[in-house]
Amino acid sequence: MRLSTCIHQFFEKYLPRIKGVSTHTIKAYRDTFKLFLPFAANYHGIKVASLSLDHLTPQLILAFLDYLESERKNTPKTRNHRLAAIKSLAKMIRFMYPKKSALMEKIMGIPQKRTQRPLIGFLYPEEFDQVLNTVDLNKSEGFRDYTILHLLFDSGARASEIAALKLDYFNPQQKTLAILGKGNRFRQIELSATTVRLIKTYIVRYRRAPKPAYQERLFISQHGKQLTRHGIYRLCRKYLRQALPAKRLTVLNPVHSFRHACAMNMLAKGYLLSEIRNHLGHEDIQSTSVYLQLDVPRRRKIQKKFTQDTHSLLLRNAEIEELIDQKDKDSIMEWLDSL
Repeated sequence: MRLSTCIHQFFEKYLPRIKGVSTHTIKAYRDTFKLFLPFAANYHGIKVASLSLDHLTPQLILAFLDYLESERKNTPKTRNHRLAAIKSLAKMIRFMYPKKSALMEKIMGIPQKRTQRPLIGFLYPEEFDQVLNTVDLNKSEGFRDYTILHLLFDSGARASEIAALKLDYFNPQQKTLAILGKGNRFRQIELSATTVRLIKTYIVRYRRAPKPAYQERLFISQHGKQLTRHGIYRLCRKYLRQALPAKRLTVLNPVHSFRHACAMNMLAKGYLLSEIRNHLGHEDIQSTSVYLQLDVPRRRKIQKKFTQDTHSLLLRNAEIEELIDQKDKDSIMEWLDSL
């Protein structure tokens, strides 16, 4: 059987219909095979169209992985991502063509390469406060940005998850937010009273009138469209650059620094690792265990500082209070009734 036939089945049937993976995963796997197929054809001295399942061997794949690191200068992490895509194809072939199971088992047995895990870069409480203080609330998008920064810290959500939020994902009565995460899986989290109040006020007073195609989206750009994950990334980077020194920014990911700060705060408060995993939307508990790096005394110190800074931040900020209290209660109640 031709390998191209399996590739078509992989992308048209297996990934979207059987596995139900996200479009981001499909695009990442596509990029892998755009590199792998020409390499495989060159390795065997044939055309891509002539590749068969019998050409798909562990030796070929190991040679491809070496090529990625030596010729393309890919990191071990990228190498492992490419290998994961090929292993996923091998799983499909084993499932659909049992006669090839022995060969596919060998491919699936190729080990991932160990990588150096970097230290988790997260915002300290005083830095989070500094970032919030850089937001200019007199600008048209100031309150929206302020709300997003608060939500990022409170929810620990990824940029793509914030961009995908819809109005009906937010339940102000229950103080909950539904988040559509990786693998198209929903999770529901509880929000702090401060974040709930900010989101309600943003929707009532500061949310731009969206274009028809984006009516249901929560966060709207200046052009009336959905705020993208790249837009959220730029937003975070902008305020981090204004608030923190350049040296500090070298160890902080603009969006994930808020996500990591959320995890560290929950850990310091005594949440179980499984609770933090569910809150962040990690599929594997090992992804959450990296937050155990911090020693207990440091966790307690951070938790105390976070509590002091975030519990009364909204009440201490007279400018925010003034902006929120300009809207009377009747308008808020009318909006709640419309949900």
